Amino acid sequence: MHDCIFCKIVKGEIPSYKVYEDPDFMAFLDIKPINKGHVLVISKKHYRWTWDVPEFEEYWKVIKKITKALIKGLHAERVQYITLGETVPHAHVHVVPRYKDDGLKSLPDWDKSKEFLADEMKNISDKIIGQI
Repeated sequence: MHDCIFCKIVKGEIPSYKVYEDPDFMAFLDIKPINKGHVLVISKKHYRWTWDVPEFEEYWKVIKKITKALIKGLHAERVQYITLGETVPHAHVHVVPRYKDDGLKSLPDWDKSKEFLADEMKNISDKIIGQI
């Protein structure tokens, strides 16, 4: 898809804080995170919905790797997943670390998105990468 923001990230046309990449999937920090370490896991090939991805089982194996890295690297108490796919028409899963007393009631809570400076985003991504 020509105008897809995630396809442009895959092609390197838009910068991202990438934490994982293999031939089929990519994971990077969300630029409007709900919590520190909020990661988007996408298929590198354009599919509209997560269930359209032929390597569905492999997709969830990648998500599990990211989950474990968030727990180890950022000391997340638990991790939650969101697969709405309404704002960007490209298969993606939000992997959201949860922390004790993080102030979030339930997900998605887009009104509670946070902002981090570039060096903070780099530090967060390095901690995740260090655990994969």
